[in-house]
Amino acid sequence: MTLLTVLAFAAPQAQQGNPFAMLLPMILIFLVIYFLMLRPQKKKEEKRQAMISAVKKGDKVVTIGGIHGSVTQVDETSLLLQVDANVKLRVEKSAISNVAGKE
Repeated sequence: MTLLTVLAFAAPQAQQGNPFAMLLPMILIFLVIYFLMLRPQKKKEEKRQAMISAVKKGDKVVTIGGIHGSVTQVDETSLLLQVDANVKLRVEKSAISNVAGKE
């Protein structure tokens, strides 16, 4: 057998698929991850930021450490909480986990 005969009977090579068809599953996976994980997390963070920015004097709040107190002063990045009759604490706004409303 000559080389040409061997090459003629050789199995044909598999054709390469469209490169865009290979990208499609990866794009779909990214979209699913975005809509199921990242987007709800972003909405939750926006809601939390709105809650923190709406804190005003007289609101009862709970910190992430579990401290309950009433807001007596609001600064740009921090709050002054009255925890007891003669006890006041300064905490960062980001340390607020829940706003219970007016006292």
